[in-house]
Amino acid sequence: MQIKINKKTTKEEKKPIKVKKEEKVVKDKKDYSAKDIYVLEGLEPVRRRPGMYIGSTGVSGLHHLIWEVFDNSIDEALGGFCDNIQIELLENNRVSILDNGRGIPVDYHNQSKKSALETVLTTLHAGGKFGGESYKISGGLHGVGVSVVNALSVYLKAEVYRDGYIYMQEYSKGKPTSKLSKVKNTTKIKHGTRITFEPDSTIMQEISFNWKTILDHIREQAYLVKKIKIDLTDKRNKEDIKNYTFYFENGIVAFLNYLIKDHETKNIHKNLFYVNDNYEGIDVEIALSYVNEIETSELAFANNIHTPEGGMHLTGFRAALTRVLNTYLKKNYAKEKLSLTGDDVREGLMTIISVKIREPQFEGQTKAKLGNPEARVAVDQVMSKAFLDFLEKNPDDVKKILEKCLVSAKARSAAKLARENVLRKSIMEHTTLPGKLADCISRKAEESELFIVEGDSAGGSGKQGRDRHTQAILPLRGKILNVEKARLDKMMANEEIKAIILALGTSISEDFNLDKIRYHKIILMTDADVDGSHIRTLLLTLFYRYFFPLVEKGYLYAAQPPLYRIQKGKIFRYAYTEEEKEKVIDEILKLKEEKEDKKEKEEEIEEVDEAVEVQRYKGIIIQRYKGLGEMNPDQLWETTMNPETRILKQITIEDAKEADRLFDILMGEERMPRKKFIQAYAKKVKNLDV
Repeated sequence: MQIKINKKTTKEEKKPIKVKKEEKVVKDKKDYSAKDIYVLEGLEPVRRRPGMYIGSTGVSGLHHLIWEVFDNSIDEALGGFCDNIQIELLENNRVSILDNGRGIPVDYHNQSKKSALETVLTTLHAGGKFGGESYKISGGLHGVGVSVVNALSVYLKAEVYRDGYIYMQEYSKGKPTSKLSKVKNTTKIKHGTRITFEPDSTIMQEISFNWKTILDHIREQAYLVKKIKIDLTDKRNKEDIKNYTFYFENGIVAFLNYLIKDHETKNIHKNLFYVNDNYEGIDVEIALSYVNEIETSELAFANNIHTPEGGMHLTGFRAALTRVLNTYLKKNYAKEKLSLTGDDVREGLMTIISVKIREPQFEGQTKAKLGNPEARVAVDQVMSKAFLDFLEKNPDDVKKILEKCLVSAKARSAAKLARENVLRKSIMEHTTLPGKLADCISRKAEESELFIVEGDSAGGSGKQGRDRHTQAILPLRGKILNVEKARLDKMMANEEIKAIILALGTSISEDFNLDKIRYHKIILMTDADVDGSHIRTLLLTLFYRYFFPLVEKGYLYAAQPPLYRIQKGKIFRYAYTEEEKEKVIDEILKLKEEKEDKKEKEEEIEEVDEAVEVQRYKGIIIQRYKGLGEMNPDQLWETTMNPETRILKQITIEDAKEADRLFDILMGEERMPRKKFIQAYAKKVKNLDV
């Protein structure tokens, strides 16, 4: 989870804009002819619209450049031509990727009238993946991968090891800067391709490769291709060179065990399910296990490309899983009258689905979803047959799996009833809003803000200090339920959570509808102490688990109230961190001389609220705020609620899997993973308030 801080807004002076008169007469808009049609040649379209090819020019797009080159090496491995890939992060923002595959062809290409290597690197939709038998399976079907990287790099060097020679050519911004040359190969590398590139800083927003992001992605790929050795090295800092080597004999079985390592004491059945089979030319590989959790983890891949939005392969898996468990339930547990839904059978499920298909149809260049209907049929058929066989052979395991599914089904039924009761009660009371909500006047969601406030005292200050037109206040009493440890039916019995659901207007679970949200800013405003942090974490857990689209949309924020009010005479400032406090003190000391009568000091101190921690430092009064309720309405407005001066932290999800894991560790039932986490990071904590 990454927190982004919005800078304080300032008003800009409006200055007249001088427009220089054009010497030429502007053409009539109706004068539209062939002269107005522009043809972008070569890789110019990529440089003009990079987001169309790599998703964005931000952090994700930057790393996508690595994935595109790496995918070509993986395709060689999937074809059985490569068993080692080496990735190096170098100085000057350069990346080198070497594989021991066949090597990109370098001979003359009749259609393009240049070498095959230059054709591949400078032409969109050029490669060996559009026909023939060179690649029966590949992830980079669009054929734009390495050419797009070339277009968006200020420097790229291709080195091909073939036929006893090393062929080399350099490029810049998609165009060759040297001719194809060759030298005798005296290295140990007999065959393969090395691509070294440096992203163009005039196109990418920021060039800063994240070691963990790369490490996680490469580890994932190593799991998905059995028995491939991948070496990853970070040489950017010569004094701290990092090396990792990945090699997995058991593929996705090892991957699944890695994913559930924090759930070792919570597996509900002994044997892990695994199948690898082929159906009408489509290779299907599935591993699954159930853990004693509420959440579901489904990772779907097509030709080693992660499809976060799922697609036909995931649809086929879900259909088979639900159907087989219902069939087995009716056959062996006749007394059970419930029919299991997809949600029931996926509670606590951890699974990896990987398909290899000859011509995958991805939605968009970033390949978020698989669209091949034949993949759904293949996965459904393979899963149905193998999973039914697994259930027949493992009666003890299936008993525990079905018991968990039935508990989920009963909880779902109870939760539905609880939801209906909450909505029915609201209708009977002629309102869909909780009584303690002080709503804003505006009914435009895009300009409305909801402050979820800790305690009635802070709620009272917030109600008095707010802008009533756009700001609503919802005070909470105490700590809400930890939803990581509770199902929906228990949640719906919690008064504070019910108040949040009604205030948001979106409902929850399968009834959730983001279009009905009443505020585009939901701001968590808690005290700057341990209890406040705990309440904020409970609220973040609630929003992450049950209002995830709201977080994805960027509607969730955390307020940052000040820790200190620092005053000397009539001059006062607010400080939000310990470091800022010291800077403010230095600034005030420079503004005022250290001359103040002792009596004046005492009078100033007497004026301070007794509930506020007070210090004196060289004639300066330092107030340490322990809670929002200690602040006057005008102070709360000025420091925490005024859009012109406040600091908000926007809550965004950069890595959903890692966020999910952290929430489970920190807020879940098991103590041991939490203990290990605390032991690992305790020394990094600063300014701990205990």
